[in-house]
Amino acid sequence: MRLALLAPLLFAAVAACSPQVQDQIAREAARSTVARVVTQQLPGVPVQPAIDCVIDNATAAQIYALGADTLGGPTQSSVEIVAQIASQPQTVQCLATRGLPALMQGQTAGRAG
Repeated sequence: MRLALLAPLLFAAVAACSPQVQDQIAREAARSTVARVVTQQLPGVPVQPAIDCVIDNATAAQIYALGADTLGGPTQSSVEIVAQIASQPQTVQCLATRGLPALMQGQTAGRAG
C-alpha cells in the first residue's frame, strides 16, 4: 500500500528533472536491478564488471524497464532483459575484457564494489 502511494510521487519528481538527471536516476535504478539479477542468476560472476557491461550496452528502453523493477524487485522480464543484453557481442566482449580480470582477482557475486 505504502509503495503504491510513493511510486507516483517518485515518478512525478523524476519527471520534473532534466533529461540528464532522469537518465542518471534511471541508470542507478537499473544498476540495482541488474545487480540482483546477476547475483541470483550468475553466481560466481564478477558483479561490478557485469553490472557495468550490462548497463553500458543497454538501450534506453531496457534501462527504463530495468529501473522500473527496482521498487518491486527483479521480475522474469528483468532476467530476460539482462540475458538479452549479456548475449550481445559487445557485452560479451566487455565481460571478457573487464570481467575476466576481475574474476581472476576474486571479485565474484555477492561482493559488488
